[in-house]
Amino acid sequence: MLLLLLISSAFVLPWAGAGRIIGGKEVKPHSRPYMAYLKIQVTNKTATDRYSCGGFLIRPDAVLSAAHCVDENGTVKVTVILGAHNIHDEEQSQQRIRAKKWVIHPNFHREGHVNDIVLLKLETNATINAYVRTISLPRHNEGVRVGTECEVAGWGLTSLERRKTDVMMKVVLEVQNDTLCKPRFRKYQRQSMMCVGDESRRKSTYKGDSGGPLVCNKKAHGIVSRARKRHIFPEVFTRVSYFEPWIHDQLRRFALQELPASPSSQ
Repeated sequence: MLLLLLISSAFVLPWAGAGRIIGGKEVKPHSRPYMAYLKIQVTNKTATDRYSCGGFLIRPDAVLSAAHCVDENGTVKVTVILGAHNIHDEEQSQQRIRAKKWVIHPNFHREGHVNDIVLLKLETNATINAYVRTISLPRHNEGVRVGTECEVAGWGLTSLERRKTDVMMKVVLEVQNDTLCKPRFRKYQRQSMMCVGDESRRKSTYKGDSGGPLVCNKKAHGIVSRARKRHIFPEVFTRVSYFEPWIHDQLRRFALQELPASPSSQ
């Protein structure tokens, strides 16, 4: 389901193109109207690669996702699909919009997926309706208690054997204590990351889920970021509340760029 990038402490696997939710179930169609499916194409001198990631709509013109999804060498093109349930059907509910530009956090580091967040500016505003809506973000440093049950949805792989799904899946995961992730993940940072997972080790996000939201109490508190190779527990999510000031600063910059030039600047 969600493009959860599974990364071990020794091996960092790109979640771009990564999988689907393990141990989850199909969602009621169009019950998560904030979900975005990112079709990503990377072209360099020798080849063209195509993969997908998750994301979520926070304003009619803006989508949040994981930085590692678009941090690639070569020419990157991103098409955002909103209002989808079966991603391989041409559903009338779907809106396909090119990403005009995107801003990766300036302190993003692929090693350890530190500051793993990107804000994408859509070429045209999404039409808000029953199938496409925004999701709220937490306030700056608004916390989520250990033990809180949260939900992740996406179109990622549904098993370690790389089983695929065309429809959106969901899984319920629990917020874990940071002490569980700190010794297992290099460069784990409690302020900017969340430790999440299912202690039974039966449920998880996986490849293709990266960039999707961890929804707690109806807010997008996390972004699918990384996990250890061939381990589905625990997982690391980007902590959205830590980046709230940066997000709003970028949204303000997006808005200013849309204003017509004043006579004095022409």
